[in-house]
Amino acid sequence: MIALAAAATAAMTPALAQETTTAETPAAAGPGDFSLGSPDAKVKMVEYASFTCPHCAHFHETVFGQLKKDYIDTGKVHFTLREVYFDRYGLWAALIARCGGEMKYFGIQDMLFSKQTEWAASDDPAKVVENLKTLGRSAGLEDAAMEACLNDTANAEALIKQFQTNFEADGVEGTPTLFINGTKYSNMAYEDLKPILDAELAK
Repeated sequence: MIALAAAATAAMTPALAQETTTAETPAAAGPGDFSLGSPDAKVKMVEYASFTCPHCAHFHETVFGQLKKDYIDTGKVHFTLREVYFDRYGLWAALIARCGGEMKYFGIQDMLFSKQTEWAASDDPAKVVENLKTLGRSAGLEDAAMEACLNDTANAEALIKQFQTNFEADGVEGTPTLFINGTKYSNMAYEDLKPILDAELAK
């Protein structure tokens, strides 16, 4: 896993070498997780997900919307997304999602999952980068900022280190993996998730 992650970092810079910019990377692009919902919620839910994982895209298409409406937006669940980097495309996608900071992160991640088959479909890394930048532009990101984010190797390495530490500490083996108040669960449908959340809320 470490070798794969290191290769992802090493492979990032050459693909973007012609797009180097002097623009500063937004401070919010650094390590750390992004969350939704009330920090005081009785239920804390963490999802480990890769932006290139089809099962994760399906979870966000079929489960996350209802979860957000019924539990996150109502203050019952505090949700945190922890990114997993199985490949360089997933890492680059995370860098674009983080480039907009906390205000844009979840809007961009929603597009990354819903349009996964479009932006990640090419075998040409340069094409994938352009696809990601097109997606970023639709979220209001400027090209100079995105190029700075994508070329920030130190930040990418910090993100990979964070991913490795969390992934190994929590014993995660695949994505999506869910933790609900500390208990680990595999991917599931909304009708299976709902009673687990309700049981936690009833405690």
